[in-house]
Amino acid sequence: MRDDELLVASSYGAAGASTRVRALDWLRHLRLPATIHSYLGTADVRPGTLREQPIGVVRAEMRLRAMRLRPAPARVMISRTMGPFTRGRVEAGLLHRARWGVYDFDDALWADVRPGVHRIFGQPVVWERAVRSADQVIAGNAYLAEAAAALNPEVRVIPSCVEPSDYRMKQEYALGPVPRLVWMGSPSTEPYLQVIAPALLSAHRETGARLTLVSAGQRPLGELDRMVDRVPWRGAQTHDVLAAADIGIMPLPDTAFTRGKCAYKLLQYGASGLPVIASPVGVNAEVIGQLGGVAAAESTACWLDAVLGVLGESDAARAARGRRARTAVEELYSFAAWRPEFLRALHLPGDVGSPDACAVE
Repeated sequence: MRDDELLVASSYGAAGASTRVRALDWLRHLRLPATIHSYLGTADVRPGTLREQPIGVVRAEMRLRAMRLRPAPARVMISRTMGPFTRGRVEAGLLHRARWGVYDFDDALWADVRPGVHRIFGQPVVWERAVRSADQVIAGNAYLAEAAAALNPEVRVIPSCVEPSDYRMKQEYALGPVPRLVWMGSPSTEPYLQVIAPALLSAHRETGARLTLVSAGQRPLGELDRMVDRVPWRGAQTHDVLAAADIGIMPLPDTAFTRGKCAYKLLQYGASGLPVIASPVGVNAEVIGQLGGVAAAESTACWLDAVLGVLGESDAARAARGRRARTAVEELYSFAAWRPEFLRALHLPGDVGSPDACAVE
């Protein structure tokens, strides 16, 4: 067992946002060699995805079984879960056996009581067992850290970071004939847009504004469909979509689960130099202020006033908001800013890093 051996494990592959942001982007930034384990290499492990790859599921379960029997690497970092059926046993066992076991999470998994697949796969159980078993827990914000600290005293807060140089900074802040709002997310979070649907529709009627929706989802959004232009997420190509928008939005209902969100959308908007409007729920409230954005409470009037207010500002005022947002992301939420803390969490020296490619298990 080499002292520098590192296994990074998750249910999802590189297309899974949480795994990419919380683990794989760190490996890329640090040029850190590691063995990467994912269940199927897919963006999700929903029932439909599993049904499409029955042989792949069998092989994935066999790999997990073999992993439980062989010695663990010196260092293990697990992002959320390692598979849809583990119930936390695989994760807890691997974390126990590793010389240094790290568990990372970026959602209020203990409060994930959404129906359907989330209840079937029992994420609260996985979360509790993994948190109890880790030598070090990494939480995406203070709200998440507080919950984990009730089970394990060794908890660090490391936010979801971005690499600002990956994003094209917005240059032109004059509004075009069609003002452009943008929202990035997943099919499971698209319903959050319904919280502010009346406000968005009113803004559309008054200004002609449209909403670019970056998501893999395709389900109808009701009346919102009349003002929505869907764009699939395509990695770095999506950054051009952000730079072409006028405002980035992040509405959230206020629940025990959404309070654990890590404001990653806001950081992406900020890295692109966009003015931002968001619900002041959880860590959003802090990030909005840091980025010079606008907080909009959960009401049609507040959201409509916020959207119309930012669209009605001068080009110079929107540009100032965008520049402030970009600077805040660089100083407070970049990989460079959090590198020392991440290396300490993994018990790695400050001079680690190698151009070697990561091995995929």
